[in-house]
Amino acid sequence: MYKIILQINCNDQKGIIAAVTSFIHEYQGNIVYIDQHVDQEQNEFFMRLESKFQSNSIPLKQLEEKFSQTIAKPFNMTWGMQTSDQKPKMALFVSKYDHCLYDILGRYSSGELNVEIPFIISNHIDLKPIANNFNIDYYHIPVTKENKGDTEEIQLELLAKHNVDFIVLARYMQIISPKLISKFQNNIINIHHSFLPAFAGAKPYHSAFKRGVKIIGATSHYVTEDLDEGPIIEQDITHVSHSHTINDLVLKGRDLEKIVLSRAIKLHLEKKTMVHNNKTIIFS
Repeated sequence: MYKIILQINCNDQKGIIAAVTSFIHEYQGNIVYIDQHVDQEQNEFFMRLESKFQSNSIPLKQLEEKFSQTIAKPFNMTWGMQTSDQKPKMALFVSKYDHCLYDILGRYSSGELNVEIPFIISNHIDLKPIANNFNIDYYHIPVTKENKGDTEEIQLELLAKHNVDFIVLARYMQIISPKLISKFQNNIINIHHSFLPAFAGAKPYHSAFKRGVKIIGATSHYVTEDLDEGPIIEQDITHVSHSHTINDLVLKGRDLEKIVLSRAIKLHLEKKTMVHNNKTIIFS
């Protein structure tokens, strides 16, 4: 038995759900999850479906071909189909902050994340011992204004060599180039504190402390060429008060960053995110 995950986006029109569910039934699939959303303003239809098939019913490749011809083309769909047991390859980009890296690798080693991590890239050497502890290759690729183009080519070669599916910026403190973004559109996940743009800069928690904020937060989003303005995947906040120190805010913020980033990675891995017009549809 195998399970497929199907994602669909097209103009809203009559008969989509009936056509898709009838198709699954025709090939002896058992639907175990289905959810849909219609953007009334844009007249856009979105759907995510999970279905189980007996191993001797129909091969995945043949199922994809028949779906493309009989359903996707007539409805002019943008769609994707994959089996739930496929393990995507995720590359990690880091700098000097280690909290998100430790959290991801801990979840990875415990089997919580259904993913392969072929390597870690960093513009600093500091976190190499962590990679060594988890037996993951670590590539130290320093970045300067002068060599940024060359380092990008090295990164792209590594990503292509290992057939990487998506990238996670686990507090990677470098701006990603348009070339890399275009090759991994909606497949680069970033994490940052939610103070942007009000508290931008090197010490956002210090600025927030001076303003006496009552909540702090973290945001995970897909990377676009507009810095920190990509489609949001996950967010969360925690309350603070006048009794908290700057260090308290930093620690609480780092905890949120770890949690929010891990949630975003899971949503991406489980194909529960769909991007349209710089917004995300997140299925439960």
